[in-house]
Amino acid sequence: MHARVSPRFRPTLSQGGRRRTLLTVTALTGAVMTTGALFPSAASAAKPDPVQKGLNALVTDDKMPAALASVVDREGRTRQYTAGVGDLKTGAKVPNDGQVRAGSNTKAFTAVVALQLVAEKKLALDAPVDTYLPGLLRGEGIDGRHITIRQLLQHTSGLPEYMESPVFADFPAVRYRYFEPRDLLDGALAQKAHFSPGAKWEYSNTNYLVAGLIIQKVTGRPVGEEINRRIVDRIGLRHTYFPAPGETTLREPHPKGYERETDDGPLIDYTTMDMSMGWAAGALVSTNSDLNRFYTALLGGELLPPAQLTEMRTTVPAEARGPGVRYGLGLTSTPLSCGGVYWGHGGTALGYRTRGGVTSDGRAAGIAVTTAPTGAASQRVEAAVDTALCS
Repeated sequence: MHARVSPRFRPTLSQGGRRRTLLTVTALTGAVMTTGALFPSAASAAKPDPVQKGLNALVTDDKMPAALASVVDREGRTRQYTAGVGDLKTGAKVPNDGQVRAGSNTKAFTAVVALQLVAEKKLALDAPVDTYLPGLLRGEGIDGRHITIRQLLQHTSGLPEYMESPVFADFPAVRYRYFEPRDLLDGALAQKAHFSPGAKWEYSNTNYLVAGLIIQKVTGRPVGEEINRRIVDRIGLRHTYFPAPGETTLREPHPKGYERETDDGPLIDYTTMDMSMGWAAGALVSTNSDLNRFYTALLGGELLPPAQLTEMRTTVPAEARGPGVRYGLGLTSTPLSCGGVYWGHGGTALGYRTRGGVTSDGRAAGIAVTTAPTGAASQRVEAAVDTALCS
């Protein structure tokens, strides 16, 4: 699998659903209920649950190998859903709440660590990058003396996308390659700035690459260790972890993830890979339930003091991600058809896409599919989240 792939298959860590991307439950009390997989019994098929119906459609109509969901209602009751198969070769069932590569949900974790350091007065949001890493950012139109920590976390820095560097044009050739963060950054700095810092919003994984390097400089510890210590262990995310160097497999039961190299090509198993290329922007492994728990804890004030949570929820328009979507500091708000918004992030890694978030009244929904959808299929994944939170 070392043949050169089409530009459509070049990975990014972007959450956006208009191009092929790479890299993106809760401890609430209450009964946990589990639905059947695709092709439910006659009794359940008579009055299908709207969430299950949506997942089934993603499998049958949009040809997703599998779809999984975890939904928490206003009373704190959790229900798990599956559809499709977890392994196309063996036909194995989809594991309930199976692990997936969480892609750019990692950005929300990285942003929380950065904001915790702000609360500890070890970082300043409006300080330039050069305060912490002098001389790191230099290039055509790029100057770390004029890019702030806030602009990194909010994607308003103008930094170009490191995943657009030539090394990722032939992704199968680097699927198992270990990348140092500085090597990834070099791929961004070889390009010119997209705009002046603060001029507009544009999603770029390079922002979180730099944020991760700053976290490491300030704490003296690897960013993955800080995420595990400050978030994962603190709120008890038992199925979430930042992969160790060289780790290429998922640790717990999981559906396999697939991608097509071309629009009409066969689905190829991309479950295993080295996610060092995602690092602080997209390396995390999690489950729908753990992501629900994370966003619930975050919005509930368990991870940040009020002042830093307010900063995180201060948003700018990010219409490229969908109508009415706004971006804060590693956190998005998305309008709901039933009124209000939900807060989350979402992520995409080769083989997996995750979407979901939480509402102010305690609802939570996480949905994962096992190939990165495009076009109308991508919109239907977003619609499935809306159904889960509104139905």
